Amino acid sequence: MNYGKITQAYQNAENQALQETEDPHLIVLTMFNALLKSMGIFAENVDISNGGQLELKSKHFARALTIIYALQTSLDFEKGGDIAENLFQLYEFARQKLLEDLKSGKPDGTVHAVHCLADIRDAWDEMGKQNAGHG
Repeated sequence: MNYGKITQAYQNAENQALQETEDPHLIVLTMFNALLKSMGIFAENVDISNGGQLELKSKHFARALTIIYALQTSLDFEKGGDIAENLFQLYEFARQKLLEDLKSGKPDGTVHAVHCLADIRDAWDEMGKQNAGHG
């Protein structure tokens, strides 16, 4: 059984479903989940001398930075005010920790940033559930 092809087919189906949705809340939640996954894989592989895989480290470092950039550029500072500014700063914090850990080969900053972002993701998910219950 070719697990690579199965995984690719699943990802293609997930991406197609996401492209067809008009729910911005779901799009952001999906981006958060992908960011946390990539940051976790990066953290697991950042220390090449301790069993980390360079290909996974590089791939998920780039993916995490791309998602952070997308989240930052999607913020509406006029409508979002302080919340948008705080989210921008949190995303910037995560970006800085990724860069620091890439240089140091240690995952500590990324792990800390993942915990912070997971709290925001959980709140975002809960907010979506509450809105769905009232809509």
